[in-house]
Amino acid sequence: MKLAPVFWAFTSLQSLVTALSIAEINGNTFISLLSGKEVTDVTGLLIAKGPNGVWIRSTTPDDDEATSEAIYVFGRNVTAALTVGDIISLDGKVTEYRSNANYIYLTEISSPKNVQVVSSGNEVTPLVIGKDTLSPPTVQYSELDGGDIYSLPNAVANISEVNPVLDPAKYGLDFWESLSGELVTVKAPRAIKTPNKYGDTWVVGDWEITGENEHGGVTMSDKDSNPEVITIGSPLDGTKNPTDSKMGDQFEDITGVVQQTFGFYAILPLTALKTTTLATAAAPPTTLVSQGKCKALTFGSYNVENLSPTSAHLPDVAGHIVEYLKTPDLVFIQEVQDDSGPTDDGVVTANGTLTALVGAIKSRSNVTYAFAEVEPASNEDGGQPGGNIRVAYIYRPEVVSLYKPNQGGANDATEVVAAQGKNNSDRAPALSFNPGRIDPANAAWESSRKPLAAAWMAKGSKKPFYTVNVHWSSKGGGTSLHGDRRPPINGAVDARMAQANVTGVSSNFHCG
Repeated sequence: MKLAPVFWAFTSLQSLVTALSIAEINGNTFISLLSGKEVTDVTGLLIAKGPNGVWIRSTTPDDDEATSEAIYVFGRNVTAALTVGDIISLDGKVTEYRSNANYIYLTEISSPKNVQVVSSGNEVTPLVIGKDTLSPPTVQYSELDGGDIYSLPNAVANISEVNPVLDPAKYGLDFWESLSGELVTVKAPRAIKTPNKYGDTWVVGDWEITGENEHGGVTMSDKDSNPEVITIGSPLDGTKNPTDSKMGDQFEDITGVVQQTFGFYAILPLTALKTTTLATAAAPPTTLVSQGKCKALTFGSYNVENLSPTSAHLPDVAGHIVEYLKTPDLVFIQEVQDDSGPTDDGVVTANGTLTALVGAIKSRSNVTYAFAEVEPASNEDGGQPGGNIRVAYIYRPEVVSLYKPNQGGANDATEVVAAQGKNNSDRAPALSFNPGRIDPANAAWESSRKPLAAAWMAKGSKKPFYTVNVHWSSKGGGTSLHGDRRPPINGAVDARMAQANVTGVSSNFHCG
């Protein structure tokens, strides 16, 4: 590991660091080597104001792409009397701040004092990303990921402990850190996902992008989780970003400051995002067509997100199955709640939920689905307390039907039953419970939904086919892709690996 250069001198009595540039304070690492030191006579151009501080840019920039020329000055007492375009000098303390132990630290100057306005009315010009700066790297996040952000084990190193020298041309986190505190402009920004409830929106600009897809978003691939995308956070002027934008929407050019906030690098815009061009559609419908028999069947999968008979989004789910999935012959459904939804009243049946869903589908398409599920034991399958989520199937009975149906219970483990009989349909393996759960007593499924296996016979077929509907443990509990721990912690990875092994090679689900 290369050692970062040391950029300061100080008096042994007062430990004061004097007359340094902002680039020297930031240094070329994530953590400033001056952290905890008092600095004096720091001079910079005020480039943006926020509710709790200001951002200043060095008036004596260096030529090192790894050192940011800007820094955040935290102090509510300094903002009111200052104006963007002021060149100021101040004293303060170099501080590394984060609100969560899993976040990357933000280098800032805190407790500012002796703030002096040197001059006013100076021009403030943002740096255009990819033109005045390097372009964001497109594959790797950090040298501490070992070449693969998804590799195991997780959290083998912390950025805050190793404090690597920045390589902004190669690593995404290093790139955004090298611009920390800077006023930047994103040209031709495009939303690559829907915003969160606060209006924070992930975008890409006019730089190189990997994994672009036909929906207007970007697709993650092996070892590539797109470090070139950046989130646009809360506007500094108190306005609100739109919360109804969608994947593929285009915005006006965005200008704001780069800041590590809530576990991610973000650009905090000077004012709210403004949409210029709306995407034509959220997603194109499928072009797959069923022949209504075994030669060409259509399948779909839909996580219906805590669906109950009274869910406000139930009509949307039905509409999506009709309009986008084109009423597949067989649909794998996840997160079906019981008939009373999240009310913890001992109800476990989802007959009402599934009846409401297939009824809503029929009203839009005149297609009548049947459904198959196995009721869980109350509060044993995780999810929203009282909701009793489970996986289920809906299917078009004129096209497919359960092969030798024999529905199991919550604790019944289905097994493959050897073929019996002389007829073609009897010479195929069956399931002891159809539909039935896979090894529901296994510890891998503690407080988690159990997979549902089923055997089916398609119209015109002489032999059945088999499906397993899975919804493994939530990946909650992981850490940010932009976080301190490298590689990031993949929440529930151990539980999901155990569940994958049980699903694939369970001794209770094999053909003898």
